[in-house]
Amino acid sequence: MQYKWLVLSNTTVATLMSAIDSNIVLISLPTIGRELPGTNATLLLWILIGYSLLTSVVLVNFGRLSDLFGRVRLYVLGFAIFTFGSLLCGFAATGLELVIFRLVQAVGAGFLFSNSAAIITDAFPPNERGRALGVNQVSIVFGAVSGLVLGGIITSTIGWRWIFFVNVPIGLIATLRARTDLKELAKPPERPQIDWVGNILFAGGLTALLLGITLGALGQVSTTDAVVALLAGIAMLVVFLWVERREAHPMLDLSLFRIREFAASALAMLLNSLARGAFTFVLVFYLQGPPRFLSPFTAGLYLIPTSASLAVTGPISGWLSDRYGPRAFLVAGLVVSAAGFLWLSNIGPDDSFAQLAPPLVLVGAGMGLFASPNRAAMMTAVPPKRRGVASAIGSTLLNSGATISLGITLLVMSSVLPLSAIQAIFLGVANASQPFTAGAGFLTAIHLIFLISAGLLLVALIPSVLRGSTAPSPVVPAPEAGD
Repeated sequence: MQYKWLVLSNTTVATLMSAIDSNIVLISLPTIGRELPGTNATLLLWILIGYSLLTSVVLVNFGRLSDLFGRVRLYVLGFAIFTFGSLLCGFAATGLELVIFRLVQAVGAGFLFSNSAAIITDAFPPNERGRALGVNQVSIVFGAVSGLVLGGIITSTIGWRWIFFVNVPIGLIATLRARTDLKELAKPPERPQIDWVGNILFAGGLTALLLGITLGALGQVSTTDAVVALLAGIAMLVVFLWVERREAHPMLDLSLFRIREFAASALAMLLNSLARGAFTFVLVFYLQGPPRFLSPFTAGLYLIPTSASLAVTGPISGWLSDRYGPRAFLVAGLVVSAAGFLWLSNIGPDDSFAQLAPPLVLVGAGMGLFASPNRAAMMTAVPPKRRGVASAIGSTLLNSGATISLGITLLVMSSVLPLSAIQAIFLGVANASQPFTAGAGFLTAIHLIFLISAGLLLVALIPSVLRGSTAPSPVVPAPEAGD
């Protein structure tokens, strides 16, 4: 087998596993809350959000470290950490232990996400990168959706602990194969320098920002504390940018954003992630919450049209964009997804599968059309030595956007529904045997959330259209300090 296909198969397994784990817990949360000792609403929240939050925080840091110490080396380390974290999660004895072990998983996922696109870009020639990255990017979104189906099946048959145990044999095999088959194609610098101040400021700022949004929206902290966290996060990120402009060996190479194609792709990716980040979260509680109360397995089946359409359009879009350029596919993807969200903003309380399938197909097809050409354009635009940090920036935008999207969703719900109703839905307290008086308000909140998603996708058309040349960008020299 050619080396490039070994790379694609291994990295696709890695991104699929880590993406599945980002959502597989969502379906199982009510069961975990009932069966795992010492678990309350706050711990349930952190089981879900902690994984996404920590992954977002470490991605750029790990991308930079990979550029310094070797992408394959840290990629293999990430696979091993993720597999070990999965094993620990399966044996968790309390809710607090599960939160901590999920953070171990997140560290491994950070190494996987931050390096997979860079390793693929190194292995494939420019005219094949769109197709290769298309397969890899489809695995991320497909894994996030299919995790809901798998979580429902596993939890209802052999128990929630197996949503973690199934990762162990796959992870062990993939770790050994990565160690054996993959090789470094980009030579690390002889004297790596680490920007510790930048690492601390970025991690602290992003953590505070996301904590303020998510915990404030769910009422886990007071409004004052949430605002203080938001302001502290923004202040730290501003200081981070100031430090990076003056750092001799910066963690984040800000010169990449001087490349028009890279900057446009990054902005479009962030807006797309903000629009669709809470998509599955909202649909899961629409299907399992009032007034439908479907089982986890049935709710997962309703989401198959999204993942199926994405799996079909993603690789095709990547292959065609290699030949004709990405712009037309980016625009088409955003418009198609926006149409799907507009359709979903009118769903009723008891729409059938046949009624929901068409807009779900549009949303999934649009995701597939957009993701791989945008990532390919982003990675091709940067010099080879900076593809590790470029890959990490892209993954950070995806994860951060998804987490902030969840915060926006909760803010919308809290503006329409009382906090007690939100907690009842989230914890599975509301059920078919107990009348839920806030059902109409819940549906109104869902409509508003999907309208916001459609608007964000239409705004993303601006950088996608004005990105400049669609041809692969030449290597742009960067400052000596960034090497």
